[in-house]
Amino acid sequence: MTLETFEDTVLGEGITLVDFWASWCGPCRMFGPIFDAASEKNPDIRFAKVDTEAQQQLAGSLQIQSIPTIMAFRDGVLLFSQPGALPAQALDQPVNVGHGRAELGQAAARQAEQLGYFPLWSFGHEPAITLAQRLAELAPGDLNRVFFTSGGGEAVESAWKIAVQYFAKIGQPERRKVISRNFAYHGTTLGALSISGIPAMREPFEPLFPWAVKVMNTNRYRCSSCANAPACTLDCAEDIERKILAEGPETVAAVVLEPMQNTGGALTPPEGYFARVREICDKYGVLLVSDEVICAFGRLGEWFGCQRYGYQPDMITFAKGVTSGYAPLGGVIASDRLAAPFIEGDGSVLMHGLTFGGHPVSCAVALANLDVMEREDILGNVRRNEAYFGEVMEGLRDLPLVGDLRGAGYFRVVELVKDKETKESFTPEECNWLLRDALSPRIFSSGLICRADDRADPVLVVAPTLVCGREELTFIGEVLREAITYAAAQFAAR
Repeated sequence: MTLETFEDTVLGEGITLVDFWASWCGPCRMFGPIFDAASEKNPDIRFAKVDTEAQQQLAGSLQIQSIPTIMAFRDGVLLFSQPGALPAQALDQPVNVGHGRAELGQAAARQAEQLGYFPLWSFGHEPAITLAQRLAELAPGDLNRVFFTSGGGEAVESAWKIAVQYFAKIGQPERRKVISRNFAYHGTTLGALSISGIPAMREPFEPLFPWAVKVMNTNRYRCSSCANAPACTLDCAEDIERKILAEGPETVAAVVLEPMQNTGGALTPPEGYFARVREICDKYGVLLVSDEVICAFGRLGEWFGCQRYGYQPDMITFAKGVTSGYAPLGGVIASDRLAAPFIEGDGSVLMHGLTFGGHPVSCAVALANLDVMEREDILGNVRRNEAYFGEVMEGLRDLPLVGDLRGAGYFRVVELVKDKETKESFTPEECNWLLRDALSPRIFSSGLICRADDRADPVLVVAPTLVCGREELTFIGEVLREAITYAAAQFAAR
């Protein structure tokens, strides 16, 4: 590669910054002079040269070779070059406002100069207080109390702890159990992993906490209860009541649900589902926790997914999009009712906390991120393009191997099947070949990054940054069509 071809392919019009990780030894040294020359020619371009001698030694011991990947962006959309410049924008779940936002970096720098760190244990600081007020304004109903964490899994575990301590304070200490859905992902810390329902992630660490129990999810495509019904029977919601009764209502603290379930493939709730779940929770005095680590901050076209689907939770967990991935931050937004026993009670506090929960730099970045979202009407962009994105994805339905297409907002999924008529899925060996040997390399080499996920039935997950427009959404559809067509032909020839 020469400087000229590098500029032509990577440094196209509109690209002002390139960050990359690469080895600067062995065969990868060839890139060094090119990058140095490009930097001298265009001072607006910055490269992050990483000394990876130790990484190379490790790679050698593992008998693998490190290959440089160059990351760049154009108009907030991530690009990569290996060695050409290709859009790669379909797996940006946290990066809601897009890449390369100078104002977010500047907000972090300003805050670091003023107050780089201080804990929230018995103290407060302006960025956390201001952000908590802002989140309370955005959240529905009386969700006015914010507890900050470092990320999403910690937020889910914190919600569980809040629920347990809340019930202990109001004289119901036996309420400790949490109900969640099969194949749902809620985090990897032991508490959050116990709530998660993905067998492959749970098995290495079992036995996990016994207080987390599972119910059916909202996968209409594979729902045996609705197989012969003209519409959803809401048996998925009724299963929650059955489980509460089986466990004993007096032992159940919370039901933890995502507005749209991530694992299993963008499992949207049927109409009336959350209204019925809210009714069941109220009937038995159980808290409803909306896990919005993925769905919040515009992913579904609203600030929070519960607003899209019209239900009022007792707690919301959040992370990812609150900073658009520019800094680690998560938290729980709880109702005034849940906070009251801690504020008005005997003076005892919530026995829980995290060193970096509500980190001032992360909170400053979150505030800047919310400013960008409001100023540029990011939610409006999702709403305006959602129907078109749905049409693009629906256009794949005629392809071999495509069983179901589902999702909402900027979160879509293709479920892959061996037989479209019977919905027969793949064997583990077939699935591994399809996702890792056929589809993933083809999609990546065509310029797209998406998730090939087989933690449940095999799916392709696309979740682009929320600044994407119709050009990028069209590109996603084109790449997926070519890759699935190719994989289907290869599978038929095996």
